[in-house]
Amino acid sequence: MSARILVVDDQPANVRLLEAKLQAEYFDVCTAVDGFAAIEVARVEQPDLILLDVMMPRMDGYETCRRLKHDPATRHIPVVMVTALDQRDDRIRGLESGADDFLTKPIDDVTLFARVRSLLRLKTVLDELRFRESSDALNSIMSEPVGDDAAVAQAIIISGDVRAATRYAAAMPPQVRTQVELDPAAGIAAARKNADLLVIDLTSPAFDGLRLCARIRSDVATRQMPIIAVLNPGDVANAVRALDIGVNDIIHRPVDAGEMMARVSTQLRRKRYADRLRSQLDESLEMAITDPLTGLHNRRYIASRLRQAVESANNGGAPVSLLIADIDHFKSINDRFGHEGGDRVLRSFADRLMRDLRALDLAARYGGEEFVIVMPGAGQAEARIASERLRASIAAEPFLVGDGQTAPVTVSIGFAQARVGEDADALLRRADEALYTAKGDGRNRVEAAANEAA
Repeated sequence: MSARILVVDDQPANVRLLEAKLQAEYFDVCTAVDGFAAIEVARVEQPDLILLDVMMPRMDGYETCRRLKHDPATRHIPVVMVTALDQRDDRIRGLESGADDFLTKPIDDVTLFARVRSLLRLKTVLDELRFRESSDALNSIMSEPVGDDAAVAQAIIISGDVRAATRYAAAMPPQVRTQVELDPAAGIAAARKNADLLVIDLTSPAFDGLRLCARIRSDVATRQMPIIAVLNPGDVANAVRALDIGVNDIIHRPVDAGEMMARVSTQLRRKRYADRLRSQLDESLEMAITDPLTGLHNRRYIASRLRQAVESANNGGAPVSLLIADIDHFKSINDRFGHEGGDRVLRSFADRLMRDLRALDLAARYGGEEFVIVMPGAGQAEARIASERLRASIAAEPFLVGDGQTAPVTVSIGFAQARVGEDADALLRRADEALYTAKGDGRNRVEAAANEAA
């Protein structure tokens, strides 16, 4: 996995050493000698990861990290603090400033590259989402505190040692609810049902923790869930395996409550950011295929689905029919009741349309007051029945247009069944010609396309 990494250190020897190690693994490296330069380089170069020294003149690594994480342009970049400091308070301070991890000098190469690969995998996923949803509002999620009411989360702790699990639970942030599971199967079931984070004790002899992590990562329902693994101090081999499997973070026994709280907070913040990105992406995709006024599909979407249905019918699949419905005298409704009244009619029309269709039928607002219905598996007889049912439903009851006023509304409909070898455009033209015939013959009518059975 190739990536650009920013190395920040005021000691040239340290920079050269890290640069050489990273380039040997085919990473692209850029450098900075202090915090101010690091912030500027990060904004311009947009590295995939930052290795940040803590002890620097002018601005230390903690303040540099805070500024990076408060800047929407750099907030998404993972930061690993690299320092000779190894006290509890130093680690917690680094994590609370926004760092994604904390490595102590001298750095073990195996551990370094395992951490780097793990964070780069995560950033790759988030970048894919960010490229599809660039709203600045999403960046604010990374700076939300975990302890507020809106951030209540559920953590599942899986450990064969009930006393250890109880200690882990006690170290959670105040607004994180915890559930302890001694049985891995029960833990997975609980995670699938309702969880935001997993803490898995890899030191437990009661089960294979690495295999459990691998199983969680292979399950679609839990694949994106953050995992914090608990390991014995100095267990580099299992730490590397865990990170390669997809564990998000590691904490060593004896577990410090402050460090656990900081690491959990970081993971939950990151998860909320990713969840919001996915939610916004889903909404964007929905908006791309939906008419905002009526909630029906839009023209682009229905054209694509119609082509698929016609191609399927041409390849020996089920028949397909197409209905085009146009509200009669809609301009006079707009002229009399205004565009707000016209919009009310369009929304109510869409509601009645959906009420009268089969579950597998697809309806769309094709433009203005014109609607298209694709009926997979329906021949001309079914299409005529559906058309008459819709026409009668529209004419049966006046439409509300605002201020207690109502207006009678009727609809004209043309329909056609796809012929063998016919493409979607030809089917649309025939249904449209039938619609014009219905309108020309007096409106509030249903007409079949030419050469269709009467």
